[in-house]
Amino acid sequence: MKSKSLNEMSAEELLKQEKSIKIATGMLAGMLLLLLVMGIYLTFKKGSYAAFIVIPMALLPIVILNVTSLKKIKSELNTRGKLR
Repeated sequence: MKSKSLNEMSAEELLKQEKSIKIATGMLAGMLLLLLVMGIYLTFKKGSYAAFIVIPMALLPIVILNVTSLKKIKSELNTRGKLR
């Protein structure tokens, strides 16, 4: 299914998408931070390298893409004058 561009979406759809992306990005960033902290802790506790450190770094581009999408949505809402 092809998604609509931001120009074609209504203000309500943009606000709904913004809210869902904020929640998903926040949860993902929190879980990645927790996983990174656990990896560092296990690395120092065991004295050897823990593979948990690689996973947050590999999934970080998803967070960056979501933040970029949020900025685009906010700028579209700002041009329409619908920014909260």
